[in-house]
Amino acid sequence: MLLIALTGGIGAGKSSAGSLLARLGAVHVSADQLAREILERGEVGFDEVVAHFGDQILTAGAIDRNKLASLVFQDPKKREELEEITHPLIHARFTEMLRRLPEQSVVVYEIPLLAENIERVDAFDVVLTIESTEEIRMERLQQRGYSREHAQMRMGAQVSDAQRREIAHQVIENNGDKDSLLRALEHWWATFVLPKLAN
Repeated sequence: MLLIALTGGIGAGKSSAGSLLARLGAVHVSADQLAREILERGEVGFDEVVAHFGDQILTAGAIDRNKLASLVFQDPKKREELEEITHPLIHARFTEMLRRLPEQSVVVYEIPLLAENIERVDAFDVVLTIESTEEIRMERLQQRGYSREHAQMRMGAQVSDAQRREIAHQVIENNGDKDSLLRALEHWWATFVLPKLAN
């Protein structure tokens, strides 16, 4: 099994890259999607997060991710407390998924906060970082419905591009359209991933 960590700042295009790599043959798993799953009602994560942060994060009986994000991104200590609850649960779910996959799989794990949790880097065979300029990332986030202030808050809570580059085996720039990103990923897949699989 080839285990690839796919990381990058918010708005850089990680999800697009993950979807395109899935078209090339990878199994794409998103840490954000696993985080959503462990916070659903009936999950241990739901109970623990509500017990810790209170009913203020609920809307119609479900955890409101926007309310939770507003709470934790304004307070680094609260964010750390949330991660202490959720990260072990996300990791356990990901580990269980890996157990069910064929040994010859190429797994791309989209993990936004890898550089913030540097002890996790050694768990991966390869770290692929997607980068975009701050201006382009801001445009994309505003197109997603973020206010400029909220986008800046989310971007400011993450490490710098330079710190992400330090842990990367490969950096792919994503300042153009999806076709440009696909061409760059196809080249990387052909020159790096396929030779690895052939060995």
